[in-house]
Amino acid sequence: QVQLVQSGGGSVEAGGSMTLSCEASASTIPNYCMGWFRQAPGKEREGVASIYTADGKAAYADSVKGRFTITHDNAKSTLYLQMNNLKPEDTAMYYCAAESAFPECIKMQTQVILGASASATDFSYWGQGTQVTVSS
Repeated sequence: QVQLVQSGGGSVEAGGSMTLSCEASASTIPNYCMGWFRQAPGKEREGVASIYTADGKAAYADSVKGRFTITHDNAKSTLYLQMNNLKPEDTAMYYCAAESAFPECIKMQTQVILGASASATDFSYWGQGTQVTVSS
């Protein structure tokens, strides 16, 4: 099945930028949607952004709208998250996720838009996570 390998992350000062990547291994089932989630210590995992790979339709949480951009390169099977004007509140472990079922994609998009918490069991595939730390 699908395996997601993340890269990027690290430490940056407030106001800086950073790019995260999530590469999907070869799979027999296409990823109809993918997304980024983050979890800070003691907090629930929350949706950040999601995208439908077919048409590029994207959704963002209010907390990152206007600062983050999610994109997907179908040829490279890679998901990206461009983060600009980073703030200390963005500090968290960032995880990418993928789904191949339309109902689950609807759930992913809804959780992102509504800012609802997400469980690790909510979606089929997850990356290993990468730490993003933003200092004041």
